[in-house]
Amino acid sequence: MLKIPDNGCTLITLAGFSSKKNYFCEIYNCLRTFLENFDMDLKIKDKLFVVTGASSGLGNGVARALLREGARLIAVARNEEKLKEFQQSNPDLIETLTSDVIRSNDHDRILRQVGNRFLSGVLINAGGPPAMSFIETQLADWDTAYQNVLRWKVSLTKMLLPIFVKQQYGRIVYIESAAVKQPIKNLVLSNSLRLGVVGFVKTLSQEIADKGITLNIMAPGFHETPAAERLYVKRSENENISLDEARKKYESEINVGRMGDALEFGTLGAWLLSPLSGYITGQTISVDGGTIKGIMG
Repeated sequence: MLKIPDNGCTLITLAGFSSKKNYFCEIYNCLRTFLENFDMDLKIKDKLFVVTGASSGLGNGVARALLREGARLIAVARNEEKLKEFQQSNPDLIETLTSDVIRSNDHDRILRQVGNRFLSGVLINAGGPPAMSFIETQLADWDTAYQNVLRWKVSLTKMLLPIFVKQQYGRIVYIESAAVKQPIKNLVLSNSLRLGVVGFVKTLSQEIADKGITLNIMAPGFHETPAAERLYVKRSENENISLDEARKKYESEINVGRMGDALEFGTLGAWLLSPLSGYITGQTISVDGGTIKGIMG
């Protein structure tokens, strides 16, 4: 819903239209009523989507935005209790699948649950690697990060891609991080491995652009999610400050002056998963409150 200022008639008078104030005010008030009750139709009502990491955080934000448009979900996450709680919020539209998507041998279960149904899109998303500096890492950390950040996404994409090619339609959206545009302190594993996702997604988007399939990446900055907690903890330890002080420091570094909201993030995700985004592919879109300083950010 759009919120339109209620001082339009005052502005009309100040603009020099006082002689026709009633006429212009009537038009303004009609327009205001229309816009405030207007919802964009993303044309995804009753369409089926797979959402991984659906039980919390940014994945849950996208899932809720899809539900708001009347979409049907296969919600995938590790936490069965949270999944059931989420399903109870909209049982007619949500199917659940308790699964650890980082384990590639679980991907067959997603395919089986989709079955022969038309699959409109998939949100590929899971938690990130631990907060560490380069010096703190061991080679085993890099091996684990490859499995947890890059490999499983390649595997799931390869499994689902034949469905979309057969349909000649599909939307694939990945949640990565603003770290792919500008490195984030103490996130060397994320800064490095997520760039591999950007590389394969961009390449694949060009290979299948003529098949009605789009692939895009969302690059979130700091949002009010459980994932942000690991950054607060790391900063509080490094700077010997409280968690609350660490959080406030992060907020002060965001140009809009606040953390992002998962549902507002999810609204963009829902649009990218909709038919309306058909001319957008191979893009990495920052959702960061203006934190990234680069011109191409």
